[in-house]
Amino acid sequence: MSKLIDLSHTVTEGLVTYKGLPAPIICDFLSREASKDLYEDGTTFQIGKIEMCSNTGTYIDSPFHRYEEGKDLSQLDLASVASLEGVKVVIEAGVSAIDKNYFENIDVKGKAVLIQTDWSSHWNTEQYYENHPFVTEQAALYLKEQGVVLVGIDSYNIDDTNGKARPVHTVLLGAEILIVEHMCNLSQVPSNGFKFYAVPVKVEGMGTFPVRAFAQIGN
Repeated sequence: MSKLIDLSHTVTEGLVTYKGLPAPIICDFLSREASKDLYEDGTTFQIGKIEMCSNTGTYIDSPFHRYEEGKDLSQLDLASVASLEGVKVVIEAGVSAIDKNYFENIDVKGKAVLIQTDWSSHWNTEQYYENHPFVTEQAALYLKEQGVVLVGIDSYNIDDTNGKARPVHTVLLGAEILIVEHMCNLSQVPSNGFKFYAVPVKVEGMGTFPVRAFAQIGN
């Protein structure tokens, strides 16, 4: 028996994921009431419409997000976003800069590394956007050298947002190491022995998109 653990936030009308980016607008394209005129009595349908920035909810970054010539969502192999061997690293409360020492002596080669900071407890509050935990450039370089395939975090951004530089995005996406941000429920995931999934819609010309990220425990 296997167990699935949902690691994604729910996307709702008006949700602010990243400060300064527009919130999604969710509405009917065809309402059930309007559909009554199109189908036989007792048969109704709803067709939804959403206007949404790609950086909404729990989302994945592909290389195209950072690099013009990088792979976009449509070019990602399924093997890079599904059934990945996973390992979890827990960061204690109060740590802002997550350095490479947190990943040393852990086998991360070929794995999805999920970083649990519990910052997701501040989701959808003003505190979520300020002074969040982030990965350092040195840690990103170490993870790259160790051969990770994906790095996920339950924080506002994998990079420090106090300045204009984004070295972690630059290092990881430049090496085709995918990034998943704004995760949740990582406390329910074991430190190892699980598979990770974060499959986006197959869209050409887009580098970022929401995912239904989840962990699978057991066979």
